[in-house]
Amino acid sequence: MKLFLKTLLYLLFLFSFSFSFENSAFSLSDNEIKEFCQKKTRKLTCIKNLKSKKFNLFQGNRIEIPVIPFKK
Repeated sequence: MKLFLKTLLYLLFLFSFSFSFENSAFSLSDNEIKEFCQKKTRKLTCIKNLKSKKFNLFQGNRIEIPVIPFKK
């Protein structure tokens, strides 16, 4: 009985935790997009792609986010 209650409590906590962060998404501002694309060779293409991804994010569509490795 205790195992069942612990498992039920764990699952309830897991589902409530996962749903609380589902709708929160942050995107780059226009100035951050311009600052990020200054390092790229094709600045205008970079700006256009990031702004379209930002628009898709606000619409609720899923976007692909590349991971940029940190250089020391």
